[in-house]
Amino acid sequence: MGPISNRYTRLAGIEHPIVQEGLGPFKTPKLAAAVSNAGGLGTVSMPGFPRDLTEGARTFREHIEECASLTDKPFAVNIPVGVDGDGNVLAFTDAYINTALEARAADDEIAKRLTVLTTSAGFPGKYVGPIKDAGMVHQHKVGSTAQALKAQEAGVDAVIAAGFEMGGHAPSKGVHTYVLVPSVTEVVDVPVVLSGGAKDGRTLAAALCMGAEAVAMGTRFIASEENSDWHPSYAQALLSAQEGDDVAFTGVYGPCRGLRNRASLRLVEDHDDTTDPAELLRWKIESMQRAQTEGDVEDGLVLAGQVAGAIGEVIKVAEFVPAMAEEAADVLDRLAARR
Repeated sequence: MGPISNRYTRLAGIEHPIVQEGLGPFKTPKLAAAVSNAGGLGTVSMPGFPRDLTEGARTFREHIEECASLTDKPFAVNIPVGVDGDGNVLAFTDAYINTALEARAADDEIAKRLTVLTTSAGFPGKYVGPIKDAGMVHQHKVGSTAQALKAQEAGVDAVIAAGFEMGGHAPSKGVHTYVLVPSVTEVVDVPVVLSGGAKDGRTLAAALCMGAEAVAMGTRFIASEENSDWHPSYAQALLSAQEGDDVAFTGVYGPCRGLRNRASLRLVEDHDDTTDPAELLRWKIESMQRAQTEGDVEDGLVLAGQVAGAIGEVIKVAEFVPAMAEEAADVLDRLAARR
């Protein structure tokens, strides 16, 4: 048991209330296993939107199997609930959620490790039952108190309250964590995880003070030695970022946050309505992948949160996760001693 134990750590079966966010659209099994091995909750991301969904599902299964082979601790998968203009769930969501459930059903060792499924973007209502029936913990990412209440009423086990400063796909409501998290924790009974702006023990302590029971981090974990599948230029771009070097632009499901470069400014400044929406969507995803795989940090979309401007070093996950929890506990102890 780590220095901070609460409902969320017990729910997820982890030692420290620290979660690695979904970081697609490229592979994350090595990083996810490292975070889980360190006592947190690692997350395997879905592999983008391949033209052949069967191929994408097969790749996702391989990533799940790779992560399970590298850790004997719990880990999660992150699957957005994509919807079309009419509100219909897109085929990739079914394909990837079914892949995760089938992987558990087919392999007892995977079932012991893949214990958490995170949904985001659209409402996960139709998936709550199958995820619960599979014996998994279901956490859903929200960007408003209304969404948190709706998710709780649907039966999810935990909510991730995502502030607008987070990297990658950010909530359309545009509410930042310092306002959102206390509001969400006041209206729901399930554990709440803060996402957006966390980077160390002090920010974990702050999240706990606001009523959250864990933090989820993406940007902080990208700049780590264990994120070895990604091109090193990506992490270097994060380390070089200063305050104000991030920008919000239109992503795949709504607002998205990344570093300011030619790719992101194209989406901010170019309002040419002649571009085919499907081709623009595929360009965005391929651009995100290119930054991660080839290190193209000028013409590729470099997804990152505002916290990138406050990160200055590459971490070792095995050391960082327990040290972050210890720092948070120390901060809280010092504050309590001042009373």
